[in-house]
Amino acid sequence: MQLAFSTNAFTNMTLPQAVEEIGRYGYDGVEILADAPHAFPPTSNALWVDEVKRKLHYYQLEVSNINGNTACGFFNDPTGEPTFEPSLCNAQPQIRQKRIDYAKQCIDLAVALGSSNISITSGMCLPGNPPSQAFKYFADSLLYITDYAEKHNINVGIEYEPGLLIENGEELLQIIKEVGSNKLGANLDLGHAVVGGENVQNLIKKMEPYIWNIHLEDIHGYKHYHLIPGDGSINFREILQNLQSIDYDRFITIELYTYVHQPIYATQRSIEFLKPIIDNIKGVNVS
Repeated sequence: MQLAFSTNAFTNMTLPQAVEEIGRYGYDGVEILADAPHAFPPTSNALWVDEVKRKLHYYQLEVSNINGNTACGFFNDPTGEPTFEPSLCNAQPQIRQKRIDYAKQCIDLAVALGSSNISITSGMCLPGNPPSQAFKYFADSLLYITDYAEKHNINVGIEYEPGLLIENGEELLQIIKEVGSNKLGANLDLGHAVVGGENVQNLIKKMEPYIWNIHLEDIHGYKHYHLIPGDGSINFREILQNLQSIDYDRFITIELYTYVHQPIYATQRSIEFLKPIIDNIKGVNVS
């Protein structure tokens, strides 16, 4: 298990500044937000790419994930609300194509920055597009994306979320098996699983072969609002022990886009809370 932090908490800074701030606190990795104001469009030859590479090298950071979950950058006046359109399950083919092309750009960026995976979402079922129909559109979109991912050796992780077409582990497993690509798996947000009332231990066991990256945050009760680890009601020791039990050796990425007003505070407190628990579980001598 390696700890990373997502730059989507640092949208009041440039992407190179965000990477530098995360690097100061001893994380193993950083997740790159492939959205405005950071890496949108996610162009692999953008002017900031070389500077980000230098920051990654200086702080010895890996890129845990290219986060293509939201796409506020498609809109001239973002409101701060996570934006899932244009989505991969939209009923209009030209709209789905926009998101397919965007996902391919995320794959190109992953190659450029040395990340092994990107994350995407299904999008919502808009009026006139019921779940059974939207599922077919989503599966069709994924065939184009995974074909491109296979050619570039990049994993594609679907993140499910309450209110989206794919909003729990069972639906995620269904679409993974439907598409049938060995590059398609999960960007597994365990806070979302808690909100949905899922059994996290069973979920981790079922998803074991498909987990490319973990998103983690605290949750109070079942309310979907990302909190700093330790500020909600999640039993982190239990979750981390469950991940250790499957020998999970990829990244756990802390995602706290709700702390754009105090990102450094959230970054520092998260690692101070989680690292001792992980070290204890792994039997690391920290004395």
